[in-house]
Amino acid sequence: MKSLEKNKSNESVSTGKKINPDTIHSQNGSVGSRREKGKFDHQTDRNKSQKKQRTKSTNNAKKAEINEKVSGKDFRKIQRSKEDKIVNRIVLIVVIVVIFVGGILGFSAYRYVTTSLQPLDPEKTEKVAVEIPSGSSNKMIGEILEKDKIIKSGMIFNYYTKFNNLTGFQAGNYQFSPSMTLDEISAQLQQGEGSVTSDAKVTIPEGYDIDQIGDALAKATSISKDDFLALMKDDTFFNKMHEAYPELLDSAAKAEGIRYKLEGYLFPATYDYYKGNTLEEVVTQMIDKTNTVMSKYYDQIAEKEMTVQEVLTLASLVEKEGSKEDDRKNIAQVFFNRLAVDMPLQSDISILYALGEHKELVTYEDTQVDSPYNLYVNTGYGPGPFNNPSEQSIKAVLEPTPNNYYYFVADINTQEVYFAETYDEHMRLVEKYVNNTSN
Repeated sequence: MKSLEKNKSNESVSTGKKINPDTIHSQNGSVGSRREKGKFDHQTDRNKSQKKQRTKSTNNAKKAEINEKVSGKDFRKIQRSKEDKIVNRIVLIVVIVVIFVGGILGFSAYRYVTTSLQPLDPEKTEKVAVEIPSGSSNKMIGEILEKDKIIKSGMIFNYYTKFNNLTGFQAGNYQFSPSMTLDEISAQLQQGEGSVTSDAKVTIPEGYDIDQIGDALAKATSISKDDFLALMKDDTFFNKMHEAYPELLDSAAKAEGIRYKLEGYLFPATYDYYKGNTLEEVVTQMIDKTNTVMSKYYDQIAEKEMTVQEVLTLASLVEKEGSKEDDRKNIAQVFFNRLAVDMPLQSDISILYALGEHKELVTYEDTQVDSPYNLYVNTGYGPGPFNNPSEQSIKAVLEPTPNNYYYFVADINTQEVYFAETYDEHMRLVEKYVNNTSN
């Protein structure tokens, strides 16, 4: 029985006893449900994780956007701050520069006023003749004193007299020095105690050379001709004048082979002479007058690419070769025409100066004199002026009348000047108006 039961049991196992499919399905189903549940749970967890990740990404993006906005604002704020600092620095620099420049200008103005109130040159006690015309205002008097180098500023003198209520200045001829104070000058002008007539009048005619000026000075004053001529050769005095009038005398200082460096620079005029005036003071007045006349022509001289020495040299020839303004302008152009083609100027005035003589006619032998001033032989301008020309002759050189003439001759009786383009024509005029063979 046991054996039978055992066999049945074994059979059941070995034969795979029939099992109800539903039971199997039910059993398998229990196992499958657990698997499906695990799969679902895993999917759910993954979805949650992705959702969290998306949420986190979204949050990070929002944070980044917020941070970007904040960063942009901060950047602009920082940028504006930098710009403000730059602007502030620029403004500060400008303010400092303005203050600095203003300080310099203020200090310069202060120094100008204070120095103008002091004597122009405390060491220079030499008296200078000053003429105050009748009816001169304080402003005009200041301008005269400044021009005559008695004070530094006529404008400051005018303000000085106004602030101090100084009036009643008298016209007349005064003797002032650069060492005088404004108080001393004003007192003398009020009292008129310096108003005196000159002791002598020295007249220098137009076209006088230095030798002739020496004669005129010796005749009218106590100055000797020898002393005057010695001063004309004094390099120390010339250098002093050159320093005082550089634009006027620069070209004269460079001249070579010249007899008198100041020839041409002693302006022809009438000068007041006072006892006590030194020779240097008298000559300085003449040079100063020349500078006053020439100063208005300096720009014109530069435009013509000439030097003062060249202008005065031609003017000194024109002065003696013609007496009428029209003639002088034509003569000046003749000289320019000759210079342009390298022809000698062939002026008799140059020969007379080279000879040191004053005569009516020049001979052929005279034209062969060995001298740098001989413009019959030498081309160009020569060393320098031959006399001291008038302003009219100076203007003739600066504003000549255009023409094609190369020759001219003057009638020795009437002083009428005749011009020619050719040598043959010129010789016929010479025969007619100089040699008088045709009359």
